[in-house]
Amino acid sequence: MISRRATEKLQELASYFKVVAVVGPRQSGKTTLVRSIFPHKPYVSLEDPDQRRFALEDARGFLSEFPEGAILDEVQRTPELFSYLQGVVDSSPQPGQFILTGSNNFLLQQSITQSLAGRVGYLQLLPFSLIELYPEQADIPSEDELMIKGGYPPLFEPGIPMDLWFPNYLRTYIERDVRQIKNITDLIVFERFIRLLAGRVGQELNMTSLGNEVGVDTKTIQSWIGILESSFLIYLLRPHFQNFNKIIVKRPKIYFLDTGLVCFLLGISTIAQLDFHPLRGALFENLVVSELIKERTNQAKEINLFFWRDKTGHEIDVLIDEGLDLFPMEIKSGKTINSDYFRNLRFWMNLSQHKKGVVLYSGNQSQSRSDGIEVRNWKEFLFRT
Repeated sequence: MISRRATEKLQELASYFKVVAVVGPRQSGKTTLVRSIFPHKPYVSLEDPDQRRFALEDARGFLSEFPEGAILDEVQRTPELFSYLQGVVDSSPQPGQFILTGSNNFLLQQSITQSLAGRVGYLQLLPFSLIELYPEQADIPSEDELMIKGGYPPLFEPGIPMDLWFPNYLRTYIERDVRQIKNITDLIVFERFIRLLAGRVGQELNMTSLGNEVGVDTKTIQSWIGILESSFLIYLLRPHFQNFNKIIVKRPKIYFLDTGLVCFLLGISTIAQLDFHPLRGALFENLVVSELIKERTNQAKEINLFFWRDKTGHEIDVLIDEGLDLFPMEIKSGKTINSDYFRNLRFWMNLSQHKKGVVLYSGNQSQSRSDGIEVRNWKEFLFRT
């Protein structure tokens, strides 16, 4: 089994909180992780119709089956259970009583906020990170291979071929998860919306334009974006709030949390297709951003990533907010250092009076420039810790 970097953090949360919620997209390895860490806890999948019916019809009776706690999988399927769960965990001071998993953050958060606020530790588990898959940096495949395959666990264990797994994953997600959140009558239009969104990866999210292309109104697009966000398929990178006396954009940029899924949605299945695809640079940027996100979520930390762009076109791909400092990052898919790589960094550093920045690219040469800008290979940067 491929070891997960979130293991120690999950154990730590269970030593303090009475309930731990492990959330993340369907098939990201949540069940495998919690069952490996808590092998002696009873396990119940609330996807099972019989167990779900028992929990919904007789919550007290259901929970009485687990006096020492349990793993409750896909618990957002039984929101009525949470108010009864509160009484059970409050009757004992023991931490780590119940481990909950869920693939829909909106439904889970709604239930927890109402009944279990202050009793729950959260861990977000995304598909495999690069460091989890390839502990030795020298073993990492090419950027193109990484982008096309992504990190969903079933593609590695047991190794289901991509052309079989991705279509079934998308179908299951749309037909089961989406309908659970919102009663969408035309799932064909919703699938078209997801594919069109994949074509906007790394771009500002313009809901009006997207609505016109899909054929629905802006409110519907806003609702559908919320569905994809709450089920961990996409991440909206927000613009940083400091404007440094410049007029800045306010719309977020759209990224997917797995590049393999994006490539599938775009019809990219080979390196030859990717090499000449107009979105290759955006997909590479998505790959790096998703790895930075996983670096935070595996430590149960808030995601501290933003971007910056002014109305005249100056842009910083990623701003890492470190509290008292901001760290700007440019992401470039090329293998050769180009003077254009530094233009926006220098503009922002001069404007903000910050003294450090980094260019991440796919070449192998590292540089430390006199103006405070470092040039690093993106894999080397991710392995810095």
